[in-house]
Amino acid sequence: MTPLFIGVSLKMYFDHDRTVEWAEDVAGLARSRPEVRDGRVELVVLPSHASLPGVGPIADGAGVSLGAQDVAEHDSGPYTGEVSAASLAQVGCRYAEVGHAERRARHGEDDAVAGRKVAAAWRHGLVPILCVGEQEPVDTDAAVEHCLEQVRAAMAHAGAGVSGELVVAYEPVWAIGSTHAASAGHVTVVAKALRELLVEHASVTSARVIYGGSAGPGVMSELDGSVDGLFLGRFAHDPRALGSVLDEAIERIG
Repeated sequence: MTPLFIGVSLKMYFDHDRTVEWAEDVAGLARSRPEVRDGRVELVVLPSHASLPGVGPIADGAGVSLGAQDVAEHDSGPYTGEVSAASLAQVGCRYAEVGHAERRARHGEDDAVAGRKVAAAWRHGLVPILCVGEQEPVDTDAAVEHCLEQVRAAMAHAGAGVSGELVVAYEPVWAIGSTHAASAGHVTVVAKALRELLVEHASVTSARVIYGGSAGPGVMSELDGSVDGLFLGRFAHDPRALGSVLDEAIERIG
């Protein structure tokens, strides 16, 4: 059975000390839930790069996976401020987020960059979390076409000769930071189309499609099994809210 994915990105909201404190609380949540400890629900935390070495041992001791919020497209070289996939793997990361809407908008990253970062992650045994989503509220057909094109373009720029597991995070840009997630019907159709596309790619050995964008308590139940998990933001800064989402995921797997 493919584990449900519950991911939390802290972005840059917490400093290092607060991040470690939060990670300790989250580790307690994980240890108290057998479904997380045995891997039926995979809890993934993505702190800032500076906190990865500090959070790694805490997460590992509780059966929590570690992820990075970004990864360089290059393996090494004169790239000031970048962090390679090799280094991320060495500090215990299993996941690397690529193509987030904020990276696209603020750093000029496009599908080509996202694809090269997917390839970099795969080269070093990491699982990329590829973020896709439409900019503005549109009808479902338009959202599907936009997201499929983003995935197609990223996979094309990942190139040949690399392969691996992939998580696609459907995050409508208009829903990020909003008070409301996209409707369950909308997400269900987009997620189904993404799954069907990913089956066609030989380079993708296995795939999960998750939802992000004002995801929080109650969204897992509303989506009723149409996605393979959630990508959480500020809602999960409160460990109690994260605990509620974990309990919904546990209920989902029966």
